[in-house]
Amino acid sequence: MSYFRGFEKTPGMTTKREPTLFESFIPIIFLILLLVINVGIFGSEALGGSNQIVLILSAGVATIVAFRIGFKWQEIQDGIVKSISSAMASILILLLIGSLAGTWMLSGVVPAMIYYGLQILNPTIFLVAACIVCSIVSVATGSSWTTAATVGIALIGIGQALGISEGLVAGAILSGAYFGDKMSPLSDTTNLAPAMAGTDLFTHIRYMTITTVPSILLALIIFLVIGFTNSADGAIEGKAAILSAIDGAFNINGWLFIVPVVVVVLIVKKMPALPALLIGTLLGAIFALIFQPDLVAQVAATASFDGKLYDEFYSMSPTLTNGFIGTMQAMFGDIAFTTGNAVLDDQGLLSASGMAGMLGTIWLIISAMIFGGVMEGAGMLKRIAAAIISKVNSTGSLVTSTVGTCIFFNGTASDQYLALVVPGRMYADTYKKKGLAPENLSRTLEDSGTVTSVLIPWNTCGAYHSSVLGVSTGTYFMYCFFNIISPFMTILVAYTGYKIKKLSGKGE
Repeated sequence: MSYFRGFEKTPGMTTKREPTLFESFIPIIFLILLLVINVGIFGSEALGGSNQIVLILSAGVATIVAFRIGFKWQEIQDGIVKSISSAMASILILLLIGSLAGTWMLSGVVPAMIYYGLQILNPTIFLVAACIVCSIVSVATGSSWTTAATVGIALIGIGQALGISEGLVAGAILSGAYFGDKMSPLSDTTNLAPAMAGTDLFTHIRYMTITTVPSILLALIIFLVIGFTNSADGAIEGKAAILSAIDGAFNINGWLFIVPVVVVVLIVKKMPALPALLIGTLLGAIFALIFQPDLVAQVAATASFDGKLYDEFYSMSPTLTNGFIGTMQAMFGDIAFTTGNAVLDDQGLLSASGMAGMLGTIWLIISAMIFGGVMEGAGMLKRIAAAIISKVNSTGSLVTSTVGTCIFFNGTASDQYLALVVPGRMYADTYKKKGLAPENLSRTLEDSGTVTSVLIPWNTCGAYHSSVLGVSTGTYFMYCFFNIISPFMTILVAYTGYKIKKLSGKGE
């Protein structure tokens, strides 16, 4: 079967040919070299715009190659539009997450999580507890994104208040979030992987436990060891001051937890993410008006607006004016609260950027999808993957090739769904020819395609989580122990032959 349908000559069309392996690698090489130069010059500021330009320039190089092999501009543009369209759901979720973070900060939901979390957790067990909590929430919701945007944000604040590195905290959050995302029957990727491989959902989940459970246990052991060796005595001494500062700035009470509980319940009940997040955002705004009216007025007074219009409207209904301006500012723009506590104020733990704060991430995602759209539409990604398949000669090498292909697609197509769908389609026949049950493929897709997406800055997942948690991918990726261990675990299992199910039902 050819991997390059659509390259044949048809009446009235320019002859297309398959790209050579060298031609397919040209845009990749250009991208890597320019990214190295760019990050070396701009450092941590590279995601502020220069990396986006690098992706656009790399897409330009890919376009030149596509012209060379017979593609017309309209076809290339159609591929770009299709690629961006596939990321639109993620972009809309990102926008709503920005608004949700704003109203949850203004209402006191996030400060309440930090307040009570500081009283319960201590530095020794914090990383393990954060990983377990995120695992539970992610299994219940089926979404690593929702987990990071709710309990993840609070855990970042608690960890920073305890004096723990933000990279470590983010690594623990994402390790737990992606464990739950992989194992939950509510997860889109957990449903997508078996669909691509040709097996059923619960067979897929059961088969994943063989590699996923050891991976998360190893990650938890590492986090526990770090917890026992990491010193944060100074942070513990200042915990009382932090609690006092939060309590003085916000009206902290248990009723605020109704908001996140409602959102989690809605998602567990299989309400789509967008309406669930919108409801969570609006509930946050309502609770802000009920429990934090003074803070809402404070935000309104410092917001930028037409002074004449505000004065006229304020004189008629000051409460309504403050409520409208304050909650709207939280949804779309910057808000920050000063408590007088250096830890809280200097680290910006009580601040949010609203929907506008997500625009840089969306810019990165669109730029990445432009590059991925040209590469996929012109057949260059498939050409590289086909070359990998040709080298397969054993179960171990087949699984290793699948892992490498998924990671490759995460880095080049910049989307975890493409990293599952394209390799899933490519390798399905090969696994069958090798006599391997489809759950071997579906497990490998998740062990590599799903979990490594968050480790790549320009991937939709990496861009999302770094933006939501406020921690750059370069800071947290080396601490995402579960995500790093998973691909190696699935390769190890394949080479040892442990629980490698054959189509006949017998293990290898």
